[in-house]
Amino acid sequence: MRLRQRLLSPGRSPSPAAGPARAAGAWEAGRAHDRGADQRTIIRGLPLVTPFGDLITYLYEAMFEQHPYLRGLFPGSMDFQRAHLERAFWYLIEHLDRPDEVAAFCARLGRDHRKLGVRPVHYEVFERALREALRRSAGERWTEELEQAWLRMLRFAVAAMVDGADAALAEPPYWNGTVTEHQRRRPDLAVLRVRTAETYPYRAGQYARLQTPLLPHTWRPYSLACAPRPDGELEFHVRGTGRGGVSDALVAHTRVGDPLRLGPAQGSMTLDDGLERDVLIVAGGTGWATAKGLLEELAARRPRGRGAHLFLGARTPDDLYDNAALAELGNGRPWLRVVPVIAEGPGGAEEVSVSDAVARHGDWSGHVAYVSGPPAMVTATVRSLTAMNLPPDRIRHDPLGGTAPPPRPASTGR
Repeated sequence: MRLRQRLLSPGRSPSPAAGPARAAGAWEAGRAHDRGADQRTIIRGLPLVTPFGDLITYLYEAMFEQHPYLRGLFPGSMDFQRAHLERAFWYLIEHLDRPDEVAAFCARLGRDHRKLGVRPVHYEVFERALREALRRSAGERWTEELEQAWLRMLRFAVAAMVDGADAALAEPPYWNGTVTEHQRRRPDLAVLRVRTAETYPYRAGQYARLQTPLLPHTWRPYSLACAPRPDGELEFHVRGTGRGGVSDALVAHTRVGDPLRLGPAQGSMTLDDGLERDVLIVAGGTGWATAKGLLEELAARRPRGRGAHLFLGARTPDDLYDNAALAELGNGRPWLRVVPVIAEGPGGAEEVSVSDAVARHGDWSGHVAYVSGPPAMVTATVRSLTAMNLPPDRIRHDPLGGTAPPPRPASTGR
């Protein structure tokens, strides 16, 4: 509470007697600030600090020079972390005029950061490093107005992250799991089953960040390929994306009995409680994992009269790596219609993309849509569905890149 108050009221020391009511008041005062004005100020000053590559380099240099022990909290390669932070900056800037969305996003981020060993003092260190990096990146054209707008944005985000971490104190920062099955479906793709020592709470359609002991401090997001099961076992579909990374370790160097760590479940691609509309699911590649979990839950609690369409994209027939599970889900379920979209090979239609196939099959404006797979496919499908008058609040997809939605070009000029 005291940290939150300091963040929202810089330069003022909270009284030791300050209680929850006073802290809550400071939080509400921070929310009431004109975030739209700060957003416009930050956007005007973006040419001074973008591209963000140098800014982020200076930030980490300042952090590690002042506090060398912090380097041990990060993986050996900082490339993914840099990209993660850049997308977070863009998310905050793009959504700063929508404080409720920012607060919800940052609360989830704070909950997730507990697994990294992040403590409140680390946020203060980060702020000092960011202030130094902004000044160094912008040079003599940096102004007090710009700096205060950036710091208010950061403090608002950090306060929400602290709230998220506080709300999750009753749950573990991460779960220890053991690989119970490892199937190599293709040279670059494996299906893993994992059992955790404690019950792992999640919903179909969510994802979890995994860490293998082969790469300490390195976490990557993977979709849960199942609805919650009575035996508590989890399933993940992992495609290798290059040598030396987490995916390569999970596909090529992980065996039954190996330990894994799981961060808390994340993501909003979950089925509505009432299931009042028909469902459209569009998946490609290992995006099938998300689709599989959603279909398992639909099979368990679908109301009478509700149906689902699945469009499953693949480059070749061999890329449909989980045909047995797909056939089992479709067997004896007339409410589910499956449309494979194969680009190459027998029966392929190279000129037809998954998004084109969806557009050609009818009117989806009354459905709720779930889209998972390669970023280009997700982006094209979301645009196509929006053009077909499906309201954006009924189009669900995970953040592209696993961090945050991409920036809105109109408001930043990017």
